[in-house]
Amino acid sequence: MDDSRETVGPQAFVAGFPVNHSRSPLIHGYWLNTLKLPGNYRAREIAPADFGQFVQSLKAGEEPYVGGNVTIPHKEIAFQLADDPDDLSQELGAANTLWLEDGRLKATNTDGRGFTANLDERHPGWDNAEVAIVFGAGGASRAIIQAVRDRGFKEIRVVNRTVDRARELADRFGSTVTAHPVQALREIMTGAGLFINTTSLGMDGDEAPHIDFSPLRDGAVVTDIVYVPLKTPFLLQAQNQGFAIVDGLGMLLHQAVPGFEKWFGQRPVVDEHLRDLIIVDMEKH
Repeated sequence: MDDSRETVGPQAFVAGFPVNHSRSPLIHGYWLNTLKLPGNYRAREIAPADFGQFVQSLKAGEEPYVGGNVTIPHKEIAFQLADDPDDLSQELGAANTLWLEDGRLKATNTDGRGFTANLDERHPGWDNAEVAIVFGAGGASRAIIQAVRDRGFKEIRVVNRTVDRARELADRFGSTVTAHPVQALREIMTGAGLFINTTSLGMDGDEAPHIDFSPLRDGAVVTDIVYVPLKTPFLLQAQNQGFAIVDGLGMLLHQAVPGFEKWFGQRPVVDEHLRDLIIVDMEKH
């Protein structure tokens, strides 16, 4: 009798708490369909108290999955429980992508790669600048700082309401990263070629403070990791002031690529059809 798993294909998951907001099943389902691959990808809502047992079951082969994504609040514990976290996730102390290989649970973090791939696609040449401004010092900023540093920026100025949080990031990511208070924003923006909002300000129609982007250098790019709405208040302000903008939706799409390739064996493409599919879903909710 044929093994039913051969017809079903590989199975992967996204685990979070809550997880019903995740668009990952829509993204991976689109790729499975367009590439005509067997397999499935589904959301698993797992409470923090149960996540450790889920990972142990995954390692033991008691779950049907070849791997999966991990989202809030499980990224740190996923990193800690992995057998072989890679260098990216080790520096971040967090993992968002897991896969089984040779009986061991491997881990990486694809958020930073998703961020840079989005900018590469939507505004090639964004990395010709030397100075970047990172607005916010929360958990989302770590992978961004790592990716921008690794792309070769000479200085990354992190601005945060609580300067100690920004200093923690400077200590973690090295001498190219400096910490600054919000009150110094205008001064430190002078001559910068990239501005990144990593806060949740402006999400879902919430208000966001006005920022004068004029101190940025000519040709600077402003981007936002928030993608609901697609054009956030910060992006609208920057656009109205004549600066190029890149929305955050592509980061969500591109960060999914490496995991899909690991689990299903083919490297998918982020195309406009997928982007439009997610935008339609965003408009429904």
